Amino acid sequence: MKIAIIKLSALGDIVHTMVVLESLKHYKPTLQIDWIVEEGFSDILKNNPHIDNILTLNLKSLKHNKLNIFTQIFKVRSYAKNNYDLVIDAQGLTKSAIVAWLLGKNRVGFDKNSIREKVATCFYTQSVSIGYEQNVIKRNVKVICEPLGIFLDDKALLDKKSFLYFKKGIENQDKEAKVLFVVGASKSNKIYPKESFLKVAQLLGKRVLVVWGNVQEYEIALWLSQQSDLIELDTKGDLESLKAKISNASLVIGGDTGPTHMAWGLNVPSITIFGNTPEHRNTFITPINRVIKSSSKVNPLKLDKNNFSINEINAQDIVNIAKELLDD
Repeated sequence: MKIAIIKLSALGDIVHTMVVLESLKHYKPTLQIDWIVEEGFSDILKNNPHIDNILTLNLKSLKHNKLNIFTQIFKVRSYAKNNYDLVIDAQGLTKSAIVAWLLGKNRVGFDKNSIREKVATCFYTQSVSIGYEQNVIKRNVKVICEPLGIFLDDKALLDKKSFLYFKKGIENQDKEAKVLFVVGASKSNKIYPKESFLKVAQLLGKRVLVVWGNVQEYEIALWLSQQSDLIELDTKGDLESLKAKISNASLVIGGDTGPTHMAWGLNVPSITIFGNTPEHRNTFITPINRVIKSSSKVNPLKLDKNNFSINEINAQDIVNIAKELLDD
């Protein structure tokens, strides 16, 4: 049996979906699993032994060049020649539903009561019901596993093995595990203040590595490294090297963003800082993967872009959790 999973973006969403892969192969060893993804995020999937083929698209390019739609349609049509028995749209957007429609005859996605872009449901031949406000990881598990007759409960998610893989030889040369700070995010109101990150580092008194991926994050990371000898500015790397760095961390601290969620995928201790997004929906809490949330109430169906309550979270509260995780 051949299936195609569509999860185009973003980094954290892809990580939250990948958790099903080992179980799919366990219960259906002969299953061929191909994954359709935005090419900018494809590295997060690389080296995973449970993915047979990583197939990339560049739909983001359409924002700058509408004519590129023909190139993307041609690519999807070429992928459709794999003759998939089932195409699963785990993204739940109109664009991903159209990709599913172009890929195969049998298409699964969320039903109209479980999705925000309801028009997407018109492109599915089978639908799965689970409320949009429900935990995103459980949503991904259900939309992928239910059509295949597989059931994964909370215990299966708690007992999961690390499912992010990288090539041997790119592990950190510095074998001393550091606390790793993730200082950026896709939205400004998901970013914990640099002054508060500094306070966390000072109170912890541990060696800290600050990772970054763009100019804004570099400036924050550089500023932090200039404030304390304990804080080290990371060199820019790709997703492959980031997997290795996170796997070697003693603890990852960051906002509700991809690299922080990667710690969960690697079974590395983490603290995810939530302000304007719902902690009960956007992560899966474990004994080593903890969260801290501002006091603001959040509606998952309508996030408040003016909610900067993440700024109110006390550094000492984060440090208290960190010390528990570090056994200090």
